[in-house]
Amino acid sequence: MSVTGLAKRFGDGTDAIVAVDDVSFEVEPGSIVGLLGPNGAGKTTLIKSILGMVLPDDGTVEICGFDVYERPREAYAHVDAMLEGARNDYWRLTVRENLRYFATISGVDPNSVRERHDRLLEQLGLAEKADVPVRDLSRGMKQKVSLASVLAGGADVVFLDEPTLGLDIESSRTLQTELRRLVEHEALTVILSSHDMDVVETVCDRVLIMSEGRIVADDTVDSLLSAAGLHCIQITSTDIDAEVVSTFRSRFETVTADARDRGYRLEVTTDSDGLYELMDLLRASDVTLDHVRTIEPDLEDVFVELTTIDRRDR
Repeated sequence: MSVTGLAKRFGDGTDAIVAVDDVSFEVEPGSIVGLLGPNGAGKTTLIKSILGMVLPDDGTVEICGFDVYERPREAYAHVDAMLEGARNDYWRLTVRENLRYFATISGVDPNSVRERHDRLLEQLGLAEKADVPVRDLSRGMKQKVSLASVLAGGADVVFLDEPTLGLDIESSRTLQTELRRLVEHEALTVILSSHDMDVVETVCDRVLIMSEGRIVADDTVDSLLSAAGLHCIQITSTDIDAEVVSTFRSRFETVTADARDRGYRLEVTTDSDGLYELMDLLRASDVTLDHVRTIEPDLEDVFVELTTIDRRDR
């Protein structure tokens, strides 16, 4: 799948809002790409533009070699999607009936993929509920049925928007494992949008980070973590008071402060230059350190840093 120069504006003139700003990227078959961004970054508009639910102002999208705007029928025959906030299943139908229905509307004989459906039901912990109407299931189980329905027809490219929402830890891990298995063994291509950084960090081969309608990062998780140059320092001291906390928050973008019985525990994420400033501030504030610990930054730290820098620079 490839996206080239995609742009979408809402409104005209000085009041126009640029939701997607000249976005280009490619996704190799058999991979999971995470799409991240703060609220209002343009993720939803981008996905809907790719899926043909929103008509972009500029740009092209190709799926399995077909231009989605010139040959939509051929392109979207290879695509399925699970969108947050949308009713992705028919609640009066049983779990298995949903899988058969969505396979059918994808142009697939449901009898020919029964083995696939049985495997999905088993892997996602739905086998014992196969003949239960979806409306009688818990929220987490309904979420798993939605995923199974999207995968029921054997689409080549799948868009998943917050697929682990409402799932407990065990169900979320099961879903992640099944996604990896499908991608590795059946060459499934997945574009996954989520606010759950642990899920993205665990299952995605690559991550796209959006801010203000643009792609501000496009790389593997490992590369993003190593290139960020961030350090997280945890400091505990009885000498830290509310005034010191306020000073730190005015000087650093990412500061977490937890009040203790006496003093505070601070976590400050910054770059190498910021570490020197951090120590200077502690010295100037006459803070004696009780405990100091270095914490390796995670994807959430990188995400916050990149989107904050982008908003500040624009």
